[in-house]
Amino acid sequence: MAAQTQTATGAQDSPPITAWLLPVAAAWLIPGAGHFMLKKQGRGILIFFSVALMFLFGLFMRGTMFTPEKGADYLTTLINYGGFACDMASGSLYMLAAMFGYAEPDAAGAVHDYGTKFLVSAGLLNILAMVDTWEIATGQKD
Repeated sequence: MAAQTQTATGAQDSPPITAWLLPVAAAWLIPGAGHFMLKKQGRGILIFFSVALMFLFGLFMRGTMFTPEKGADYLTTLINYGGFACDMASGSLYMLAAMFGYAEPDAAGAVHDYGTKFLVSAGLLNILAMVDTWEIATGQKD
């Protein structure tokens, strides 16, 4: 664990934002890019292919991408906004799919439902990768 200075109250100083902002932003935009910037090529390759394949499986299964819209009740609204945030967490994969007009309607069926879950899970996995990038960049993890 990296040594950090302590203040007079005993609390640790937080690392400067310049140490982690660029790798974390790169990790969001291109899954695995933050790890490449931090010289963790093995993790970067694994993350890129994992997130990209999950996202592509979701597209191939014709999963629905969430849109931020108000529902009939609070739970539906929470699901729509949460799903949209998770879809957006895939970074450039989401942006490219939206830019090329991917807008599959919500259809009944198990395959479509699993596809939607794959799209959301790809974003959640990328969020975990961004947290890992932050921990490495701030010296909390090797």
